[in-house]
Amino acid sequence: MSKCDHINQIQSVQPSAQGCEECLKMGDTWVHLRICLTCGHVGCCDSSKNKHATRHFQETEHPIVQSFEPGEDWRWCYADRRFV
Repeated sequence: MSKCDHINQIQSVQPSAQGCEECLKMGDTWVHLRICLTCGHVGCCDSSKNKHATRHFQETEHPIVQSFEPGEDWRWCYADRRFV
């Protein structure tokens, strides 16, 4: 089983917003939220029409997000396409 080589990029971050940063600016809605563990960007998940968390990864290459939903603490590495 391969492991994630991006764990060392996890930082102590502050959320950029209390909702999807881009959707809030657009006046749009989202389904679930993800927080980037490199910079704190809060974006919407891939079930949301705008998929801002994935777009953030594509633009910045910040690999690991964590669920920003109450009661959830899982993490996903976009680069390795696996939970970490």
